[in-house]
Amino acid sequence: MYEAIAEARKAEALNEVPIGAVVVWEDQIIGRGHNLRETSLDPLAHAELIAIKQASDYLQAWRLLDCRLYVTLEPCPMCAGAIVQSRIQQVIYGTTDPKAGCAGTLMNLLQEERFNHRVDVVSGVLQEDCGMLLTQFFRKLRGKA
Repeated sequence: MYEAIAEARKAEALNEVPIGAVVVWEDQIIGRGHNLRETSLDPLAHAELIAIKQASDYLQAWRLLDCRLYVTLEPCPMCAGAIVQSRIQQVIYGTTDPKAGCAGTLMNLLQEERFNHRVDVVSGVLQEDCGMLLTQFFRKLRGKA
């Protein structure tokens, strides 16, 4: 999770919402991503999607069967869908997302029984650190830092 937090800090340095993700396979990081929606003017430039793309390129496969995704914020519906579609084995996330969380907060797309793949979910890893990144970013943005 520390590596995902490092990715989130890269996003923050670009005045992006500080969200970071890494994909791990055989105990090595094969994909990294941080939020780039504002910088790239791309609604798809979420940390998870960037990390998944890098991991797929590395493995030369769209199925990431033996991979784990670490992400600082609970995945949104789009990212949860990509996680299921890429067959990632496990998602470990830091803090919940009360507005868009789809790993158990608003709904749980990662473990939806009607899908052909379900993802093991671990929540709350370094939750305070991950949550503080977001809290401080939005306070600064609103001029209340």
